[in-house]
Order: sequence, then C-alpha cells, then structure tokens
Amino acid sequence: MTAAAAAAATAIAAIATTLPTRSESKTDTERENGKESRTKRYGMVIDVRRCIGCHACTVACKSEFDVPLGVNRAWVEYVEKGVYPNVGRSFLPRLCNHCSVPPCVTVCPTNATYKRPQDGIVVVDSGLCIGCKYCIQACPYDARFLNPVTGFADKCDFCIHRVSKGLVPSCVNTCVGGARIFGDLGDPNSNISKLIANNQVTVLRREMGTFPNVYYIGADHTDELDAKRPEVRKVQVVTHRRHEERR
Repeated sequence: MTAAAAAAATAIAAIATTLPTRSESKTDTERENGKESRTKRYGMVIDVRRCIGCHACTVACKSEFDVPLGVNRAWVEYVEKGVYPNVGRSFLPRLCNHCSVPPCVTVCPTNATYKRPQDGIVVVDSGLCIGCKYCIQACPYDARFLNPVTGFADKCDFCIHRVSKGLVPSCVNTCVGGARIFGDLGDPNSNISKLIANNQVTVLRREMGTFPNVYYIGADHTDELDAKRPEVRKVQVVTHRRHEERR
C-alpha cells in the first residue's frame, strides 16, 4: 500500500468513527422533529377551585355521545356539609379514572374492556361486550353503566375520536372555568405534568390500588361516613347519578 492510499484509509476510518450509527441517527432525527417513539399516558387534572358546578361538562358529554336519560359518562357531585349558619358546598366532577391497574379489565370475560397500549385509555369494545355487568360491579368509582339503548357497558373514553385528531375531550373543551386539564402524563413538559408537579393533588379511593389517572386539585372528598365525626356534624353528597349515594 502506497503512502497516499494509507493516508486515505486512515482518514476514512477517522470519519467513520465520528458518524452516528443508523439507529442513533434515526433517534436524533425523530427527536429533532418531536416524533420520538414514546408511549403516551393520557390523564386529566380537575382543578376544583375553578369548578362552578354548571354541569356544562355533563351536558357536553351527553351531547357528544347521545347518552340516554338517567345515566351519565361524566357528572358533578355536590358535597354539602355543616349546620346553618355554618354550612358549605363544594363540587366534585366525576368520570372514569382510566386507572393504570383497572379492575374492570381483569374481570371482563370476553376482553371487551381493555387498556389501549398506545395511550393508556380504558375502552369498551361493544362488538365483544355481552352485557354481563362484571365490569360495572368491579369499578370502585361507579363510572360504568349498562346503556339502556344498546345493552352494552358504557363509560367515558376520554373522547378518543377527538384526541386521535389532536383535540381535547368535549368536557375539557366546554368547561367555562377551565377546571379540566387534559394531556400526556408521560411527558414531563406537558401542561398537565407541570400542574401536578407544582400543586398538591389527590385521587379518588387511593386505597383501592388502581392508580387513577384523574387527579384533583382542591377537592373535598368528604363522605357521608364522615358525618360521624363531631366536627363535621352533617354531610350530604348529591351525586347526580343513578344511585342516591356515592360509591
């Protein structure tokens, strides 16, 4: 090998060692375009401090999905406590919590209820549902119901037909107080992640171990059982659901 050829080979080798591999180059390109491969985890924060109890979210949901009378995918509870003149009322919007460990998925005998791997949304495949009500009984949040028109299990699905197009759920879009914030919990730079990081949040029935993906800021989770405490004296929860008492 001539001296010129050896020098050329050395230069080529040096350049090759500085170039990224195919997989590294692809990752960098995707990262630059904001399209890196990452599984989303959609969730919602409800800032009760902004909720005025107008039920716009409930109405928007019923309109979006033509939900029959007597049942709801989303609803708002009134938590009333105290004895006049020392009384108070707060609001607690409710919906499916799209749990990380959803018991409704485990009990479904036909796999009609499942958790979408791409975004964590819990959905019901009406083509597989047999209306056995197992999932309704398993849900600790009373978020499911048997649709009286279709005969299938029904619930909130975060408006996946809107979310798949880059839109927010209908209840979020309609909330006049801006109390509902929807986004990707897996993205630390998303508005919802920053909101959770900078505020004290709570979830419903944490003791159930379902790891809900619906968080609350400033929520009053007082239950009728709390009425036994002397400092509370009287508690009433109006759920605006099928049942008179909260589950």
